[in-house]
Amino acid sequence: MKQLDGRRIIVTGAGSGIGFAVIERFLSEGAKVVAVIRNPNDLQDKRNIPNLHIVVGDVTDYATNKKAVAVAVKEFGGLDVFLANVGIWDFYKKLTKMSEDELNNGFDQLMTVNVKSALFAAHASHEALSENNGSFIVTGSNACFRPGGGGAIYTASKYALRGIVGQLALEFAPDVRVNGVAPGATNTPISGSEGLEQTEKEMNSDQAHLHEMGKHIPMKRVSSPTEHTDLYVLLASKHGAQYITGTMLVSDGGLSAGL
Repeated sequence: MKQLDGRRIIVTGAGSGIGFAVIERFLSEGAKVVAVIRNPNDLQDKRNIPNLHIVVGDVTDYATNKKAVAVAVKEFGGLDVFLANVGIWDFYKKLTKMSEDELNNGFDQLMTVNVKSALFAAHASHEALSENNGSFIVTGSNACFRPGGGGAIYTASKYALRGIVGQLALEFAPDVRVNGVAPGATNTPISGSEGLEQTEKEMNSDQAHLHEMGKHIPMKRVSSPTEHTDLYVLLASKHGAQYITGTMLVSDGGLSAGL
């Protein structure tokens, strides 16, 4: 029996990187998936895959989260898991290197994408998840626990996300479990914000930099997106993590060891 047979799951940020790796793994484990993407050109080769429905929209708009839930309920008869996976980075932008406008706009945009979108997802999905003793999952970062994974704004957003996981675990218990996965440096095309003039940048566009990052990790390399998927399967499964809530499972090659 597959680990996610019949599980009805929404994944945001599903067009690339960790989100794309997760939907592939979820589908291979028997799940029914609603994939939320912002770029309508993403997932073109998966449009006719059974048990996959695609919603195009911006999850910083509450209506997109609400629509994804409605699609899952209509097409699958309910919702078991919502994975709020969307995020942007700040490429280690130092506070003292920002203009006043960059600080203001960059803060608003990173907090909206990395924090508010998760709150929108949780609010929009809570009722449907409660009906099925479901699971709400976020994608965090090792920056949820330690500085150095980005600049001040990114780190602030990820610490906030960790706090949300703990608080919602209390608020949603016992009907919905709330957890997160906290990857470390990963070979993904995560981009930046318009406010910091980083929308054209992608983390993995500079492979030499990724290689240098890997030297500082105990495992001596950055991870691939697929290496995190086991943890998402665990948290999404019906039987594997039923007493786990309010925690972030770290997958960072040992970088946060001892914290």
